[in-house]
Amino acid sequence: MYWNMDAVEEPIAYKLLAATIMPRPIAWVVTQDRDGRLNAAPYSFFNAMGSEPPTIVLGIQSDTGRGFKDTADNIHATGEFVVNLVTEAMAPAMNITALDAPAGMNELEIAGLDTLPSTQVKPPRIKGSPVSFECVLHSSIVTGPYQTVVIGRVKAVHIEDRFVLDTDRAHIDTPALQLVGRSYGSTYVRAQDTFEMARPNWATWTGKGKS
Repeated sequence: MYWNMDAVEEPIAYKLLAATIMPRPIAWVVTQDRDGRLNAAPYSFFNAMGSEPPTIVLGIQSDTGRGFKDTADNIHATGEFVVNLVTEAMAPAMNITALDAPAGMNELEIAGLDTLPSTQVKPPRIKGSPVSFECVLHSSIVTGPYQTVVIGRVKAVHIEDRFVLDTDRAHIDTPALQLVGRSYGSTYVRAQDTFEMARPNWATWTGKGKS
């Protein structure tokens, strides 16, 4: 089957992307507007983009006609945001913050979530999230009338002590985080179903590394 993406309606384009590009990690983003009002929302068009400098990317889109989401507006206004990762235990609270609440509402309060202070940016972290990234805006690209891609530079990483196996070598007990990701529709996936496959190197591949 073939779809010309220049010809399909936006809901079809979304379904084609979301049903096939999976699993997608979830960025639980906390922002703050210029008046100090907080906003929290989850985004699954998200990933790490590099480590020198450490950068992450968010794809933020809104329903046609509603304008940019509070998250995008706040990031553009203040240049700061925090990305929290989502555990299976916190998934119901995360889902509540996906409400189509009116602009200016504090989804953290609606979901009954507490926060922790950040160290380098004003928006707080979500208490209970095992991993949080404090970010500043590196750049953004408006890719549609109500859609923007945000590149953030990670200024600080917080990981709960119980998940850190070796601080100096940054060894993390990743399976113990019990993170979840998005799949198609309303389906989520658990991160525990993994398998090992070592990356090959050229010397071994060509046999030159053999004695």
